[in-house]
Amino acid sequence: MARVCQVTGKKPIVGHSVSHSNIKTKRRFLPNLQKKRFFFAEEDRWVTLKVSTDALRTINKNGLATVIKEMRAQGAKI
Repeated sequence: MARVCQVTGKKPIVGHSVSHSNIKTKRRFLPNLQKKRFFFAEEDRWVTLKVSTDALRTINKNGLATVIKEMRAQGAKI
C-alpha cells in the first residue's frame, strides 16, 4: 500500500539531509499516516482509512459523513 493519505492526498516529499559539514544527501520526508477505523453511522458499518494526522483533525471538525461524501465525489471507492 502506498504512503498516501486517503483524505488529503499527502505523500512523501524529497529533500536533503544536511550534515554538520554541510554535505547534502537525498532523503524522503514521510507523512504521519495512521490506519484508523471509523464507525460510519449512515451506512451502519466500520470504515478503515489510512489517514494523516492532519486528516484526523479534518474529520473531527467536519464530520465523517461530509469527508466521505467529498471523497466519493472525487472518485474514491469506500
